[in-house]
Amino acid sequence: MITSVILKKLINALQDLLPIIVVIGFFQIVVLRQPLPQMGEVLFGALLVVAGLTLFVQGLEMGLFPIGEAMAQALARKGSLTWLLLFAFALGFSTTVAEPALIAVAAEAAEIASSGGLIHPDTQQQYAFGLRMSVAFSVGLAILIGVMRIIRGWPIHYLIISGYVIVMGMTTIAPEEIIGIAYDAGGVTTSTITVPLVAALGVGLASTIRGRSPLVDGFGLIAFASLLPMIFVMGYGLIIFN
Repeated sequence: MITSVILKKLINALQDLLPIIVVIGFFQIVVLRQPLPQMGEVLFGALLVVAGLTLFVQGLEMGLFPIGEAMAQALARKGSLTWLLLFAFALGFSTTVAEPALIAVAAEAAEIASSGGLIHPDTQQQYAFGLRMSVAFSVGLAILIGVMRIIRGWPIHYLIISGYVIVMGMTTIAPEEIIGIAYDAGGVTTSTITVPLVAALGVGLASTIRGRSPLVDGFGLIAFASLLPMIFVMGYGLIIFN
């Protein structure tokens, strides 16, 4: 029985990756008309990706989603708004600090800024660290605002539209060197670690609070987690480059 379950999970992961395989195969065979270099390593790597995706999805189902929902429900039942908001901020901050995509982007941005003469080479690590902390703080604040929206029943479109108006305004005054990084920061924060826990937090909270719908009110936290980093990183750029 365990073997059949594992096999089913592997097949599901392979089906999820099938569009990527088809696209790469089509362009390699039909357009480029040449075999893949190092075919053995490519096939082995593909098998590792399938296995990794299988384990990752299983881990989400068994661990991250349940714990996120359970903690949100427990804190909501506790009735302490302070602890709930503190948990929301800490969750957003800590998951973002640990986000591999953000670590990679911050390091790359610091290296490019140093090679371009925008920052001194000795301050490269400080720049990358400051960028990560700015993004992490903004995501923590974003999740806190999102939780307040669920509790108070604020319309999400008003908050999102207002946020992007601020983003557009800051884009006109921010240094050109930071704008692209700021927009990318909004994307890399919502990746493998942050999304599952934040989504579970929203759904768990909306299912516990009376009058809230998990489908209508439980989702939307990820949008805040993508929005605020753009604002904060452009603000960080205004401080660093001016």
